[in-house]
Amino acid sequence: MTTPELYDMVIVGGGPAGLTAALYACRARYKTLLVERIGLGGQLLTYEKVDNYPGFPEGITTFELTELFKAQAVRFGMEHRSAEVTSMDVSGPIKVLHTADGPIQAKAVIIATGCAPKKLQVKGEAEFTGRGVSYCAVCDGPFYRNETVAVVGGGDTAVEEAVYLTKFASQVHIIHRRDALRAVKVIQEEAFANPKITVHWNRVVTEIHGGPQGVTDLALQDTLTGDVSRLEVSGVFIFVGLIPNTAWVPETVRRDPLGFLMTDDDMATSVPGVFAAGDVRSKSLRQIVTAVGDGATAAFNAGRYIESPAHHG
Repeated sequence: MTTPELYDMVIVGGGPAGLTAALYACRARYKTLLVERIGLGGQLLTYEKVDNYPGFPEGITTFELTELFKAQAVRFGMEHRSAEVTSMDVSGPIKVLHTADGPIQAKAVIIATGCAPKKLQVKGEAEFTGRGVSYCAVCDGPFYRNETVAVVGGGDTAVEEAVYLTKFASQVHIIHRRDALRAVKVIQEEAFANPKITVHWNRVVTEIHGGPQGVTDLALQDTLTGDVSRLEVSGVFIFVGLIPNTAWVPETVRRDPLGFLMTDDDMATSVPGVFAAGDVRSKSLRQIVTAVGDGATAAFNAGRYIESPAHHG
């Protein structure tokens, strides 16, 4: 049996955090491999256009931005492999990542696998994702100027995003399955004071309807009576939680109560030689601009770790 190739750094995840980490690692001349399950770009490619990434005053499509990230990393020698990491052994100084194509060895690992929004799992949700169904108000809110939109959820994120959407939309409907919001009181007060916001209590979305142009309306069911009504909207923003993509990460890597990986300011996790960057990390803002900062920081400090004699013990 051949010994798996040993890399200085293996980066798992090819979104903005992973690609930036690869750029910094390769530029510093570390032997680096980026492993991505599907395709480079990650969660970024679930959106069509980015309007808030610095340097592109007219905005840029997510495909174009991904290609630019990729080209820059490749220019400095990024090696990329399409594979899914199913588990990782972090018990020794050399980390072993297991894939269907065999194991990969690394002196340091950067976890940049991001997170996925929890889905409602209702008819029409998948069909209209990117065409009226969104999981990011900051990304897509500006596309709904003077239109009516709905927000599904009752936690801090849902209510904060509903308030944010009032900057663009003419009307914002909050749909919540209970008779009280879970968001902190100050956020609730801001929402209740906003004339553009209407809250629909004890309602769940059972179906998302639309046509060639995108979403047209929602089917809402009353959780108390079972009655179903229609709500006309041109967009629906779903904020019922996020799921970090960490099923393959050993439990020895510390997580916060929601399952996101905890790091220090150097992006180091609780396991020496294992770093985390981007949306998979426990943090307050999940944006491309924060992901690239995380990626650069993680690669820099993973390099310092590799250079340090301490990492052997």
